[in-house]
Formats: sequence, C-alpha cells, structure tokens
Amino acid sequence: MPLNPKSLYMSVLIIALGATGPISTDLYLPALPEIRAAFGASTFQVQLTLSVFLFGIAFTQLIWGPLSDRFGRRPILLSGLSVYFLASVACALATSIEVLTVARFVQAAGVCAGGVVGRAVVRDIHGPDQAARMFAYVASAVAIAPLLAPLIGGQLTLAWGWESIFAAMACLAIVQVLTISVALPETNQWLQVEALNPRRFAKNYSMLLRDSQYRAYMLASAFNFSGLFAFISGASFVLIEDLGMDVEYFGFAFAFVVLGFMAGAQISVRFTSKIGLSRMIEFGGRLAILSSLLGLGIQLTFEPSVFGIIIPVCLYLMSVGLVMPNATAGAIGPHQNMAGAASALFGFVQMGLAGTVGILVGYVHNGTSVPMFVVIAGCGLLGWFFSRFNFQTDCQ
Repeated sequence: MPLNPKSLYMSVLIIALGATGPISTDLYLPALPEIRAAFGASTFQVQLTLSVFLFGIAFTQLIWGPLSDRFGRRPILLSGLSVYFLASVACALATSIEVLTVARFVQAAGVCAGGVVGRAVVRDIHGPDQAARMFAYVASAVAIAPLLAPLIGGQLTLAWGWESIFAAMACLAIVQVLTISVALPETNQWLQVEALNPRRFAKNYSMLLRDSQYRAYMLASAFNFSGLFAFISGASFVLIEDLGMDVEYFGFAFAFVVLGFMAGAQISVRFTSKIGLSRMIEFGGRLAILSSLLGLGIQLTFEPSVFGIIIPVCLYLMSVGLVMPNATAGAIGPHQNMAGAASALFGFVQMGLAGTVGILVGYVHNGTSVPMFVVIAGCGLLGWFFSRFNFQTDCQ
C-alpha cells in the first residue's frame, strides 16, 4: 500500500535511502587495514576504493537525476538499488584489490540513485519553502548511519571478516527494493519528456552553472563536505595504525565526531527559518575554518593523541551539519522543473571533489595526522570563501 507523501513513514523511507550511501562508505572503514593485508595492497590502493566509490556516485548522479525527471522517481530508485545489490555481492566475492575497486565503482553507481532521487523526492513533496527544514531533519537522522556503521563494521570484521560487510550491504539492498516496490508512490508530477534529449540535457546543466547563486551554494557545500571526507579517508590509518587504536574501538571514535554533525543539523532545524539559509551557511563556513586550523595547530604543537584529533574534527563536522542541508535546499529549491538535474549536478561536484581530496590524503599520508589536517584546513578555507560569497550575494 503506497505511503502518504507527507507521512512519518515516508520520511523514514527517504532517510533510509539517504543513509545507504554513508553506510556503504563508513561500514567498511574499520576493515581497511585488513583488506590491505588480505590483498597485499598499499595504503594508497586501499584508499582508492573509497575515492572510486565517490567518483562512481559523482558521475552516475548526472544520469540518474535526468532519468528521474523523465521517467519518475520510483522506477529509477528500483533500478539503482538492483545494481547496488549485484555490485555488493561482487565486492564480497572479490579476489583482488583491482576487482574490489571496480566493484566499488559499480556499487556506487547503484547506490547514488537513492541519494540523488531522494533529494528530488523531498523537493517534489515539500516544495522550495519547506525543503530546507526537511533536508535538515533528514541530515540529522542520516547522521545516525555513520554514527553506527563503523561500530557494526568493526564487529562484523572481527567476527566474520571484511567480506561479511559487503554481504550486509547486499541484504540492505534487498530490503529497500522490496519496500519501494510496495510502499513508494510516484512523487514526480512534472515529467519532462525531453529531459534526456542531449540538447535539453546540456541546456539544463548549462543553465544551472550560469546561476551564480546555485554555484555558490554548490561549491560552499562541496568544499565543506570534502574536509569531512579527508578525515574519512585518513581516519582508519591515522587512528588504528599510527596511534594503535583497536579496531573495535574505532567505531566509538568515529561516532564521537559524528555527534558534531548531528548537533549542526539540529541547529539548522531550529534556526534556519529565523536567520535564513545564507547566514546559516556563512556561520558554518566560519566554524569550518576555525575548527580545521585549531586541529592543525594541535597536531603541530602537541604529541599525537586520539582526542587531539577527534575533538577538532567533531567541531568541523558541526559546520558540515550547518552548511550541507541549507546549501542543498538553496541550490535545488528554485528549480522545480529540473529538480533531478539540479540535485544530480550538486551531488556530482560534491562527490567528485571529495573523491579527489580522498586520493590526495592517500598520496600525502606520511604516518602522521598532519597531512590529513592540512587538507581539512584547505577545504575549510575554500568552503568558507564560497559561503561568504553566497552570503554577500543574498544580501545585495
């Protein structure tokens, strides 16, 4: 029986769709050192499975978004999650780091349908005025995924090995396909017959890129999020290998920093309607640059420690909770007739930049936390720059 579009159950389904991508990223973080040992791979090769996953999400969003504008949200979600299931099985059966890397790309190609189409569903249901508040609710709830995923992934790795993590992802895909088949109504009431026409395709993206407000929202979020991914990419090696943290405790450290994101998202829920999108984003940008510089200063001044890493990162993730939901709503909200394309391009830039940052972290890693924080600080500075541009534009 289809759900009421504005019911609590629909919100839970949208949250589940949005959480599947972070789960697929964070669930296997505690297993990265074991995967490296299993395949005799380098740190860079193992971190590449993370970055390739983001590149897969980035590029295929450009396809899923317009497809959902043309054919509707529901069939595209079912197609994407079916691909995600098959690729998760391939990841579990991988016999080399190269096979795992390719399978991760395909897995990302499937799972990103949930994120990009889920954002468009929110826009379909709630319109531009209420979307920001809903995105903040979704973001704070989705944050539970990275809060719990490393804890669960660590236990799965200890009990059954890294392969069990991808088996769990395959099971998650089955549950979502069955749920969407039964419960999700079609929310796209503005099907665009020419959404896949190459000229229309190019025109939509060109129109979005020429929109200075859209660019500012998109880049502020992309750089801010990339600082988070710099930590995700380097955390397991810095905390587990460099500082000697046990695998089963890694999830608790990761959960602590995610609390910062949840706090930022809750602040967005309560205060965005009072102070406005752009002011909230600009405030988040300031927090990002201050917290990242604080973290870098700690690494350069004091002996390496777990708390010296996770406390400033927790503050940085609070900035992500302030910036990302508001920037998403600000970018997608004005574009009702091409919400899928607007969501896709937004996600493409965000994930593509984050994937590049992940590769950079793997390349510069030297057995300390300093290179990771240099990258986080750079991302924080650029995110702050574009948040300022956004704020100034909004005030003119």
